[in-house]
Amino acid sequence: MAQFEKEIVQAVLIADNNVWNFKPLSDEGSTALLPLVNVSMLDYALIALNRSGVEEVFVYASLYLQEIRDHIKEGIATYASWSFKMTVHMIGGEGCRCFGDAMRDLDAKALIRRNFILMGADTVTNADLRPVLEQHKRMAKFDRGTAATLVLKECAINVRTGNELLIAVDKQNSRLHYHQRLRMNHKEPRYQIPLDIFLGNSCTALHHNLLDPQIAIGSPSMLSLFSDNFDFQTRDDFVRGLLINEELLDSRIYVALLPATQYAHKVNNWPAYQLVSRDIINRWAYPLVPDMGVLKLQQQYVFHKDNIYKSLEAHVSKVALRENVVIHAGSHVEAGTVIRDTVIGENCRIGRHCQLSNVFLMANVTIQDNCRLEHCVVGDRAVIEAECDVSAGCVVGANCVLPRKTKLAKTLVTSTPNTQRKTEQEQDYETVELEAIGPQAYIVSDITTGDPDDSEGEELLPQQTLCIPKMGDLMLPLDEISNFSDLSDISDDDEGSRAVTPLPDDTNIFLSEVIDSLSRGFRERSNPDFLILEINSSRYAYNMSLKEVNFNVVKAVFGMQHIVEPANNNVLAAIGAAFKQLGPVVSNYIKSEEAMLDCLKALEDVYEENPFVREKISQIVHYLYDKDFVSEDAIHAWYCQLGGEEHFQLRQSLVKLVDWLNQSSEEDDNDET
Repeated sequence: MAQFEKEIVQAVLIADNNVWNFKPLSDEGSTALLPLVNVSMLDYALIALNRSGVEEVFVYASLYLQEIRDHIKEGIATYASWSFKMTVHMIGGEGCRCFGDAMRDLDAKALIRRNFILMGADTVTNADLRPVLEQHKRMAKFDRGTAATLVLKECAINVRTGNELLIAVDKQNSRLHYHQRLRMNHKEPRYQIPLDIFLGNSCTALHHNLLDPQIAIGSPSMLSLFSDNFDFQTRDDFVRGLLINEELLDSRIYVALLPATQYAHKVNNWPAYQLVSRDIINRWAYPLVPDMGVLKLQQQYVFHKDNIYKSLEAHVSKVALRENVVIHAGSHVEAGTVIRDTVIGENCRIGRHCQLSNVFLMANVTIQDNCRLEHCVVGDRAVIEAECDVSAGCVVGANCVLPRKTKLAKTLVTSTPNTQRKTEQEQDYETVELEAIGPQAYIVSDITTGDPDDSEGEELLPQQTLCIPKMGDLMLPLDEISNFSDLSDISDDDEGSRAVTPLPDDTNIFLSEVIDSLSRGFRERSNPDFLILEINSSRYAYNMSLKEVNFNVVKAVFGMQHIVEPANNNVLAAIGAAFKQLGPVVSNYIKSEEAMLDCLKALEDVYEENPFVREKISQIVHYLYDKDFVSEDAIHAWYCQLGGEEHFQLRQSLVKLVDWLNQSSEEDDNDET
């Protein structure tokens, strides 16, 4: 009867991921329990496994074991949604220093004896992994050397969070031949791939638009491979080692792509935390959305328009919540405060006349009157005193108290006066005294937090400063982002760095793809017909109207890096070079008078975003007129529409050009008579 015994589906969750990237909050508790839209990341991972039919889960951790164990016990006692039909075991080893050590420890404990799902506790997904598990089992029957199947997802946006990959696979059986993690702070203009991959495989496909959500299906042999190869420290080491020594180890790796309708992303740093939070709020991870009772199987929020999720037990004026806001029970917001793109934890207190944008508040946070917070994280029980300005890239740790009128940017703050860092020999830790900005607020520098061992397979450039990636404006295209660590330089005064009005998601994605296509086409001098085909395919993929295409094609030309940051600040020369190469692409869309108006309206946004364009707007419009991209009638019609106080400066800049056009028209009329 043993042959008819049901096979239990097992999974392993690794809970000690990216500890250094989440400092200083990771000094105060497990990163697996870090709240993400007011639900811990571990709970999201457990829910995903439960939805995929997993019956037994081993949560492996080496830090904060008791804290995680208590969280699991509490979830079982309170009937958390993942606790039904799934057994969760907490295991760990204090001597575990890396992912490879965890896998070797699991092999020694002999807990896994069949194919299993391997996932990080910081992975958020609504995917059903059962089809991928069955695909892996079929491949393992065909190829007994199958060690693992990597589960990947196509990129949906043009923002790097350190999870992006370039891979080469066999198109016939999805066998992996090449694997390269793309650097978070670089956009590579070209890739170097060994020629042997193409010479030795007749049907190879390259994918450079994939996300690695850190999900894999492992064979039992996967654990023994870690035990036999002690140089496998990370999952990337394992993949790279097997690709290099496939014949010696007689093991192979395969790839499975998730369907477009399924969501998966790893939360491995603060930019990824911000991105995934936004995706959850915008319902891309449905049904893992706040109003569905994700954890407690009861509705905790009421869903309002503009993606506002408000608890019935929260005390706040509806007018204060603008868009993309989650506010937990017990929180109170005073009059005059404006909040957008923000998650507010339980029992928070926000004073009068505050401005919060892209802010993540943990539980019991107090923000006093007249504070401004943007693109930052505030830990449990922290206090932000009156008139503070906390701008992009800041993380305020638990129990911190920021003194009145404090101004911070791109700064990590902790409540303790010292921290630990590795010595130069990397064998021990030393205590580092921190700079104080208040009795319970100390600045933590990147040098004291960066961990050379935690590079996630990312190769650092020579003399590159190791620093924690920080939050910033996700609306920026990647071409305009040189380093996520520098995203915090963005402020309201830096109008050239962000869009004046947030774009809808599909429009923003379309614009990013067009910028990519045009930038590459300009750099490589591609055939304009090929670029038009790329733009049209993106148009149909995102269901863009012709008016939206006209607008965004022009905006994309002016959004290219060499125009945003022109050489020697000569924006006119940069625009001339761009239109000389890409003029046929623009002309393909800007044909009618209505399309010319779309073109000029796109210049309104560019005028607000690019200070170089703002200074030369009259000459730029004149250039477009001379090159027949826009007509005199279109310029007049556009100029007449520029009413209101917001367009006053633009109208003033165009007065001389419009007068010159009127004078030229009068001279032409006189010549005719």
